[in-house]
Amino acid sequence: MKNNTSIDKDGLGVSRDCDAFFSLSCRRPVIMGIVNVTPDSFSDGGLFISKESAVKHAQRLVVEGADIIDVGAESTRPGHTPVSAQEEWARLAPVLSALVQESGAPVSIDTYKAQTASRALSLGVCVVNDIWGLQHDPDMADVIAGSQAGVVVMHNRHSTDPELDIVEDMLSFFEKSLDIAQRAGIQDTRIALDPGIGFGKTRQQNYQALHAIPKLRALGFPLLIGVSRKSIFKNIQDSLIEGRLLGTLAANLLAAASGAHIFRVHDVLEHRCAFEVYSSLQA
Repeated sequence: MKNNTSIDKDGLGVSRDCDAFFSLSCRRPVIMGIVNVTPDSFSDGGLFISKESAVKHAQRLVVEGADIIDVGAESTRPGHTPVSAQEEWARLAPVLSALVQESGAPVSIDTYKAQTASRALSLGVCVVNDIWGLQHDPDMADVIAGSQAGVVVMHNRHSTDPELDIVEDMLSFFEKSLDIAQRAGIQDTRIALDPGIGFGKTRQQNYQALHAIPKLRALGFPLLIGVSRKSIFKNIQDSLIEGRLLGTLAANLLAAASGAHIFRVHDVLEHRCAFEVYSSLQA
């Protein structure tokens, strides 16, 4: 199934150009399924490198309930080794066009490099998920604006500072990112914010970021939460990756109740079921 037509699951109506992804009027949480074409991601590195395995995995996620597929080719786990734009594209090139055409859902690209984003957008990707919130590559905002794509602006830091007021730091960071977006011509209706759980924060600051969701929502943009299988749940649940699902579900349900809108996850089916119960209770 090609994604050049609208997709309607339970009335969500996510279209190829991702309008509903950024709409605050959706009747249920939006699920972003993760496809990593990396050899070293902390959870599923090396599993979906080939075109066939990546497309099959994306299609399975869509059947399970994913509204959009997020594709990344560089691990950003703690202690990761950065890769060049050339290496990143070498990993993406064999799979990205097929994912756009065959996954059955809109596709976003997880990159902070403008060159990679530009190439991906030319193939039909409709959202750039930038872990540096338009503040790493000076060309990124112009690339996104020129393609009329959407962007996820994530808060990030190069290092942790336990003494930092992380909520105020996020607000300051987002103010700068939103100014960059506005000057480039990115429409507010094509922007989502991500507090960056697990990036440049202590465990306590990660919890503070989750508790700050109502304050961040007051900025007027959809919020994306990416806590899936992350190590902030170690010592609360089993330290194995598989044992972090319960912690992920609990955190995402709390985030949804607090006003978050989009959830980037590995375990789509489990989240769809949990969100169906949540939505029923909210009716």
